[in-house]
Amino acid sequence: MTAAEFEAILEIVAERLNRDVTTDNSMHKPAIFEAQVRHRISERLVELGLDPARDEQVQAFPDIVIGNFGVEVKATESDSWRCIANSVSEGKRSAAVDNIYIMYGKMGGTPQVMFADYGNSIIHVRTSHVPRFEIEIGSERSLFDQIGTTYEDFRKLDMHDKMTHIREYARGRLNEGERLWWLEDKPEDEQTHTLSMEIRLYMDLPQDEKRAIRAEAVLLCPQVCGGGRQRRKYTDPVSYMMSYRGVLCPQARDLFSAGSVAGPARGGHYVERSIMAIQDEMREAAAYLEPALFVEYWGSDVPQDQRIIEWLKRADGYAVDFTPSQNLFLTEQRLEQSKNVFGV
Repeated sequence: MTAAEFEAILEIVAERLNRDVTTDNSMHKPAIFEAQVRHRISERLVELGLDPARDEQVQAFPDIVIGNFGVEVKATESDSWRCIANSVSEGKRSAAVDNIYIMYGKMGGTPQVMFADYGNSIIHVRTSHVPRFEIEIGSERSLFDQIGTTYEDFRKLDMHDKMTHIREYARGRLNEGERLWWLEDKPEDEQTHTLSMEIRLYMDLPQDEKRAIRAEAVLLCPQVCGGGRQRRKYTDPVSYMMSYRGVLCPQARDLFSAGSVAGPARGGHYVERSIMAIQDEMREAAAYLEPALFVEYWGSDVPQDQRIIEWLKRADGYAVDFTPSQNLFLTEQRLEQSKNVFGV
């Protein structure tokens, strides 16, 4: 069967489904609508002397498979031709399918059914716990035109390469001060970073978790060492805590300059003292934080054994009324100096 022949089948199926959804309100329920789509496709295939649509035993993508063609079924109660579709990873895609179409039931307003090429209908990527495609029936804009590839080429990439495209696309849409919160590039069933549905308040966390999260934020955001008049120096640390750890900190300044984090001693620079108190936690964070975070916050990844030294260079560049490298991470600095002297 050619693509043109299969599309002719879908045209007739869409006509019959339009009659169904306007005469029977039960068809507006997604599960019933999907079953009716399968029935109408099988009905038309049998009329043409062909085998009916295969009944998949497990949930897969797309919902209906006919030879090397597939039909993904979507239904919405809203009066819109736009909805969230499948995961970018397409980990459950049927290996037999080369061409995918979407059969879309718009049940809000005047119920109507349309079909379209699946790849041509993808216009955007949204993120929940994983990035998911967003589709719009009849749209003239394409996500893949924006990222310089095609759906067919994109779907053949491994997840790491897919995320290279997605991150570049997403970064191009960010406003000043915004960050990507979704950084994982692994399949859905291999994700290691998850967020609780509940937002946690920083002040309610146990002390060891407070120190660890603060160390991560300082390491990724050395601009906290900047002067008091530096705009937005606490934006990235607070954004990181909220987006990556699900922790809300209403009073960001207190994380780095309050006496409670700088220790009971008087005098000195409070920010420097607060960082000095969590040097061990920062060393640990430099070892376990994933490379994608350094790419996001520093602009590039840095080898684990060089992250502290790189942080010092960046912190010195931001600092105004103290010099971080004078008193912080002296062990790492001596080791680096010995490497330079002996050429190790």
